[in-house]
Amino acid sequence: MSLTPSPAPLRLGIAGLGTVGIGVVKILQNHPDLIALRSGRRVQITAICARDRTRNRDADLSRYAWVDQARDLALRDDVDVVVELIGGDEGPARELIELALDQGKDVVTANKALLAVHGQALATRAEAQGRTIRFEAAVAGGIPVIKTMTESLAGNRIKRVMGVMNGTCNYILTRMQSAGLPYETVFEEARRLGYLEADPTLDVGGIDASHKLAILASIAFGTQVAFEGVEIEGIERVSIDDISRAADMGYRIKLLGVAQMTGRGLEQRMSPCLVPCDSPLGQLEGGTNMVVIEGDAVGQIVLRGAGAGEGPTASAVLSDIVELARGVRMPVFGQPATTLGTPQPARTAVPAAYYLRLTLADKPGALAKVATVLGDAGISIDRMRQYGHASGAAPVLIVTHKTTPEAIDHAMQALPRTGVVEGEPVELRIEEV
Repeated sequence: MSLTPSPAPLRLGIAGLGTVGIGVVKILQNHPDLIALRSGRRVQITAICARDRTRNRDADLSRYAWVDQARDLALRDDVDVVVELIGGDEGPARELIELALDQGKDVVTANKALLAVHGQALATRAEAQGRTIRFEAAVAGGIPVIKTMTESLAGNRIKRVMGVMNGTCNYILTRMQSAGLPYETVFEEARRLGYLEADPTLDVGGIDASHKLAILASIAFGTQVAFEGVEIEGIERVSIDDISRAADMGYRIKLLGVAQMTGRGLEQRMSPCLVPCDSPLGQLEGGTNMVVIEGDAVGQIVLRGAGAGEGPTASAVLSDIVELARGVRMPVFGQPATTLGTPQPARTAVPAAYYLRLTLADKPGALAKVATVLGDAGISIDRMRQYGHASGAAPVLIVTHKTTPEAIDHAMQALPRTGVVEGEPVELRIEEV
């Protein structure tokens, strides 16, 4: 009787032992037999790298070789796959990935910033070496959106991708609504809880979510990653008044990313939008993420789950590792890097209704002047509400009929010149979902 020899173990070098890195270690330590059964071979860590060897990480790391420089993982003969969990679009993370590819090693990463900025160059480099980069954990945490788009929906022409892709922003907006707290208070609360990045503008400024949107747009539309083409607006201007008054009108405010290909080019935008309260996006609470994908064959599908955290993100990293252990390799962005087109950035021209918040001086004819400006821009009013006067000023909320972004821009520029609008008017798009 002959026995089929077991495949050699897949050996990992992990760079970065923060929340996600330790999560990966724990899963591999807790479920080695299950992972081996599902992979067809053993998966084991051989070497690790972190800035502080003495830190208590609540995991036994004594069995692994430590290296002082992340790049050294790529040079080790006992590492088959480099797992990069350092972060950042330059520095050690980029150096490690490039060196690993040049050394003939596959890469698993959760680094959305690096892929959004250097994705095309890295994909080209990987495929030239016959290697691949897997990055399920880079977008929407534990939600398997990358695999869904590159594999499950491979037979679809994607029409639109949109979603809530930053859990911190969604936490802030839903906490403002549920507790009736102003933005500044909830922002500080999120900081104390450790929800914000070291540079909080990455979260509340919409940059983190825009990195993810650019990656999804590349996969969806077969284009090179074009982060520089994303129109970005964060949630800093959203007030508790906007939250409560949108709710009065049957809407909730979300930091929403939308990407679609049109005859004019690739539209990518990340901005606060109103969505119906009873829609899947409108019902999304806390730090949860949601991605909505529309394909010509499948129609609309909705993926919902934890967008961050040790367990969910580490789970996504492990899904990539298991695929590599099985011997599954595919082009980085779902099709060969040399076939990815250079997208023409385009601003959306799709008409939509808009929410407008104005503070009007308590003067005769103030509303008439506002109506004239909107009419001159070709904008008609669907609904309008006036709230209690405060210090001689009257807060006014307007919901328009569908109009173009250009018309809204024209009106927003003209309104302050009427002499009856106090402060800066706020406009938010109402998205159909």
